[in-house]
Amino acid sequence: QVQLVESGGGLVQAGGSRSLSCVASGSIFRAEVMGWYRQAPGKQRELVATITRSGATNYANSVKGRFTISRDNAYNTVDLQMYDLKPEDTAVYSCYGQIVPSDSEYVRDYWGQGTQVTVSS
Repeated sequence: QVQLVESGGGLVQAGGSRSLSCVASGSIFRAEVMGWYRQAPGKQRELVATITRSGATNYANSVKGRFTISRDNAYNTVDLQMYDLKPEDTAVYSCYGQIVPSDSEYVRDYWGQGTQVTVSS
C-alpha cells in the first residue's frame, strides 16, 4: 500500500511563513507528479503547486512568488515553502502524488489526509 502523510500545518500570522512536508511511503516503484492542493471552507479544492519528477513546477496564480515547491525523488518527499501568508491562504492543504506502486505498471493517484493551515489577520 502507498500512503501520503503531511506535516507542518498550524496557525500563523499574516505575513508569516510556514513549511509543509509530505512523505510518500509503502511499496512505491516510482513517484511521478507530486504536489499540493488546498480546500478552504465552502470552496472547491484547488491546485496550489505541482512538481514533476524532473523538477518542472506549476503554481496557482494566487501563490506565485510566495510559495515554493520542491521534492526529493530519493525519499519520495515533496515540500511546500509558504511565505507572505495571507488570511485567504487559510485552508486544508493536501499532498498529492501520481505514483506507480511496486505491484503495478500503472500510475495511480494518491492523496494525503490533509493538514490545516490557518492564517490570522
